[in-house]
Amino acid sequence: MSMHGKTDSEVTSQTASSPTRSPRRPVYYVQSPSRDSHDGEKTSNSFHSTPVLSPTGSPGRHSRNSSSTRYSGSLRPGSRKASQQLRKGEKGGFDAIDEENIVDDDQRSGIPRRCYFLAFVIGFFVLFSFFALVLWAAAKPQKPDITMRSISFDGFLVNAGADASGVATEMVTINATIKFGFRNRGTFFGVHVSSTPIDLAYTELTLATGTIKKFYQSRKGHRVVSVNIHGRGVPLYGGGVDWSTMDGKVTAPVPLNLNLTVKAKAYVLGKLVKPKFHRKVSCAIVYKPTKVNVPISLKNSCTVE
Repeated sequence: MSMHGKTDSEVTSQTASSPTRSPRRPVYYVQSPSRDSHDGEKTSNSFHSTPVLSPTGSPGRHSRNSSSTRYSGSLRPGSRKASQQLRKGEKGGFDAIDEENIVDDDQRSGIPRRCYFLAFVIGFFVLFSFFALVLWAAAKPQKPDITMRSISFDGFLVNAGADASGVATEMVTINATIKFGFRNRGTFFGVHVSSTPIDLAYTELTLATGTIKKFYQSRKGHRVVSVNIHGRGVPLYGGGVDWSTMDGKVTAPVPLNLNLTVKAKAYVLGKLVKPKFHRKVSCAIVYKPTKVNVPISLKNSCTVE
């Protein structure tokens, strides 16, 4: 009894030094929403239970469970922080959707590069056509001027003969030279000049023909053109019965008609813009036997259209 017995002083010191055990406190469970709760499942199956000590719990257990309590509290459905995070997530999701929609709209409304190229080609051709039309409209009124100067007869003979089929008739031989002035009024283009066959006729019977040798006339240029017309052994078939002749020579005046068309072509823009000009000339001529090899003025005897 003396070895195992304790004195009152020892019992008192042991009691004071040992910590006082507090009674067990009740444990509360807080259900926090899981990450799968956004999938539309039932909330009762998507919560996890987390034990949390009451405020009057022991200091040790409270410190061990403080982190889990804060974590659980931060994700509590009714907490302000959870609602803010939910709003932030929803806002981010809507922003992503809006950005995708904007990108899709831009892709739909965007014009492909080939459309730009096609528009450029069409615009170029439209502008080029407009420019060519302007050039053509500016060049068209600048018709060349034709001034008929003179005609001279080197010979006017009438002889008896036969045509190719052997029919007897009178035959006419004429040799003449025509001179006229050609002026290019174009201010920014030259012209290539030619003509239709020149026709010297008695009524409707052609006695002599000729053509202009082709030439080029520069802008604002001028020249005198000389053309030789002739007819050899042209059958009259009774057309010149009223002519007065002696020894094959005509001794009386003979009315004649001279017709020709002068053609000019300008290459303003290559072969794309090439205005054409036609000037029709008609002259009433009277042959006089006394004026052989003498130029006869055509100044007041011709009309130019």
